[in-house]
Amino acid sequence: MTALRILAEAAWPDPDAREPEPLPPLPGFAASSFNPLVAEAAERCLRARHGAAPAPGRTALLLASAGGDRATARAIDEAAADTARRMPPLLFFQSNPNAVLGHIAARWGLTGPVVAITPAQPPPPGRVPQDALNLAELLLADGDADQVLVIAAEQADGTDGPDGTDRAVALLVAAV
Repeated sequence: MTALRILAEAAWPDPDAREPEPLPPLPGFAASSFNPLVAEAAERCLRARHGAAPAPGRTALLLASAGGDRATARAIDEAAADTARRMPPLLFFQSNPNAVLGHIAARWGLTGPVVAITPAQPPPPGRVPQDALNLAELLLADGDADQVLVIAAEQADGTDGPDGTDRAVALLVAAV
């Protein structure tokens, strides 16, 4: 396997923040914090390395989430159960994890592969699962990308600490 070197790292919420920070809204994504969470972690990581968009080189996007977008799934379930109202079409778009990855790729001019996975073992909050790092190594070793933006994101479910906060971490990695 190819060893990885971390080029940049970011998290939401900021571990050094003294007070809870609001998650910035993401136009086109409603009913859930998942997609804005992924986008904000990616934005912070890419800005830490490149400053402003676009990012140079071929950068792959890899999203790892054990729970996925549970809030959108609930909103779809509730809308489907309510036969008196029409299903909001935006829910179908944002229920696909590649939708937010496409948004990030377009904003930053990223031209590498786009991959979304569910890790075999959920990592501790704020950590990237080993499955995702292994896949990043493969993408780099195969020559599919010069760097990989790995994002691990989980929505709060009430069991992840006293604050019940959504969490995401992003690593921009390259081969050693």
